[in-house]
Amino acid sequence: MNIFRLAGDMTHLASVLVLLLKIHTIKSCAGVSLKTQELYAIVFVTRYLDLFTDYISLYNTLMKIIFLGSSISIVWYMKHHKVVRRSYNKDQDTFRHYALMIPCLFLALIANEKFSFKEVMWAFSLYLEAVAILPQLVLLQRTRNIDNLTGQYVFLLGAYRAFYILNWIYRFFTEPHYVHWIIWISGLVQTLLYADFFYYYFQSWKNNVKLELPA
Repeated sequence: MNIFRLAGDMTHLASVLVLLLKIHTIKSCAGVSLKTQELYAIVFVTRYLDLFTDYISLYNTLMKIIFLGSSISIVWYMKHHKVVRRSYNKDQDTFRHYALMIPCLFLALIANEKFSFKEVMWAFSLYLEAVAILPQLVLLQRTRNIDNLTGQYVFLLGAYRAFYILNWIYRFFTEPHYVHWIIWISGLVQTLLYADFFYYYFQSWKNNVKLELPA
């Protein structure tokens, strides 16, 4: 554990809390992509297959339970809650997200650290997480007028990955033989996908105007 990983974990946790705050308090999921939330639920289910078999630490276990439980609950609220589901932008959230899973699974089968079920699923979760934000970004471009909580949620998700890149750089220079190409490349791709959003987010913050993405 180091300050960069802790900052990444806390930023990731903050992103989830912001989204849950919007759903539970405002009873709205307007501007939130169900497609992205379903992909994140799949990411955490496939990544944490070792939840009840491999114990690392109490902190590690709690974070796994929080991210797994929150991702599933968000999908449930958006699909089944009688009030929240009415605000879902179904007509605009049309990205064919399941099409992302096939190339990610194929890549996991040929590029993994060990050819076993858990390791392939772990690699698959990394590749899928790298592109899971795409439906959300496309939805934001279509709706253009983005509320503060949704904007903060996406920003925090991007910041979480940026902190993890700093964590990897730190560990590379402080830990012998620390090399994880699958994690590094997936994380870099994921961060680059946020670059355009970051630009417009900081522009809106600097000029004190409402966040809007170009169509």
